[in-house]
Amino acid sequence: QVQLVESGGGLVQVGGSLRLSCAASGRAFSSKAMGWFRQAPGKEREFVATIRWSAGYIYYADSVKGRFTISGDNANNTVWLQMNSLKPEDTAVYYCAASTDYSVNYYYRVPASYNYWGQGTQVTVSS
Repeated sequence: QVQLVESGGGLVQVGGSLRLSCAASGRAFSSKAMGWFRQAPGKEREFVATIRWSAGYIYYADSVKGRFTISGDNANNTVWLQMNSLKPEDTAVYYCAASTDYSVNYYYRVPASYNYWGQGTQVTVSS
């Protein structure tokens, strides 16, 4: 059983920063990608950022490009999300995700391409 555990969410004012962490625990597994999604109330889960380990590629949603930075440690299946210049529209539950499926190489923005998920951590940006 693989578990992803997120931490680092909280309440921050507009323009502030937060750093999210996600670590895998349980049985050893080799992920092809790890990343972050978010879901605001009444909205669908949306892609934020991901790292494809084999190619070293990093992808961001346009809405966070230039403000968020994803980094990770492939050997330990750990990822971080540094979030700067936060806006009220960044308010959401943030989920860590990992994929062992080849489909993530092409469909990295699609939640269905990820087969492991964390429980989520709340990020609230107040104005």
